[in-house]
Amino acid sequence: QVQLVESGGGLVQAGGSLKLSCVVSESISNFGIMGWYRQAPGNQREFVASSTRDGRTNYVDSVKGRFTIAIDNTKNTVWLQMNNLKPEDTAVYYCFAEWRYTDITDWGQGTQVTVSS
Repeated sequence: QVQLVESGGGLVQAGGSLKLSCVVSESISNFGIMGWYRQAPGNQREFVASSTRDGRTNYVDSVKGRFTIAIDNTKNTVWLQMNNLKPEDTAVYYCFAEWRYTDITDWGQGTQVTVSS
């Protein structure tokens, strides 16, 4: 079973930066789309960003211009660089990987991001 292990979360002041990483136990070549969702207390899980292996990216409007997603094929890692963080970015961030040619998606355990005002 594939494992996705996130890290890089933490507490940061508004305007600060964090870089999340998601290390995948399988080769990135097995996946069509990879990315991140987040879930704040009392809210539904929300799409944040995704990328295909060839670099096509997609972002939720609220993070455009502040967050950047990247896939490192040599390290089987998905990165999420988060700049100019806002208190409303506070959430648990989950990495996901969608297998190619299937509708199967695997998830990480989540990493907490807290932005103080």
